Amino acid sequence: MMPAEYDVTGKVVFITGAGRGIGKGIAQVLAEAGADVALNALTPKYVNGTAAEIAKASGRRVVPVIADVTKADDVKKAVDSVLSTFGRIDVLVNALGDAIRKPLVALPGKEGSTGASDDDLRSIMDINLTEALLCTRAVGPHLLARRSGKVINIAAWTAHQGGRDMVLYTTAKTALAGFTRAQALEWAPYNVHVNAIAPGMFPDIVTSGEERFRQSTQRAEQTVPLKRPGRLREVGLLALYLASSASDYMTGQTILLDGGLGL
Repeated sequence: MMPAEYDVTGKVVFITGAGRGIGKGIAQVLAEAGADVALNALTPKYVNGTAAEIAKASGRRVVPVIADVTKADDVKKAVDSVLSTFGRIDVLVNALGDAIRKPLVALPGKEGSTGASDDDLRSIMDINLTEALLCTRAVGPHLLARRSGKVINIAAWTAHQGGRDMVLYTTAKTALAGFTRAQALEWAPYNVHVNAIAPGMFPDIVTSGEERFRQSTQRAEQTVPLKRPGRLREVGLLALYLASSASDYMTGQTILLDGGLGL
């Protein structure tokens, strides 16, 4: 029997970047644990099928929300849509992100190396940081008015250690960890908790394709102390803890879930 503190039955969760990858893994576990879920994606390509799949498996209400959450107007429309559909939001999961490899400037002696353009800089920051700021700002007044809620940001292990050829991504995720701490402190008096998960290597065959998935798995087996990549469901299980009342005495933390990669 599951401890009562982990029960999220009837809670409403809004997850960005949830058509596939880590966002989908989180959605599957939270719906399985009893939550109703709004799944955001930029296009309906994956998210419509994901929503239908999770709803059928869990018996919960799962709806897709198509929006570009790197744009303030889209975010407002998305949040208004979720509130109109479900009546409230209990948990916000900022899961949109992409581990884009791009050095700040071209690296001498490295074939094919090109530096980041202005568009690269804006895009990488928007996908990995700005979306979390915009969505938290949009959902925040609702959580504060109710004096209850959870925000879960998806950071990355590179926020603790850095990553070669990933300076912009690392910068964005490090800033996200800092945002998590500051926002948690600001909202603690209102009983709104803000935490983050920093995943390591969690390849998704849908996102990467079979060949890149195989390569990522082999790389994880060679470099991760626990000798394997993470499973998307494992991020969902940690998200369940952070979304539930089991984590009511935790806020402002960024929890590494990386098989020891950052040690």
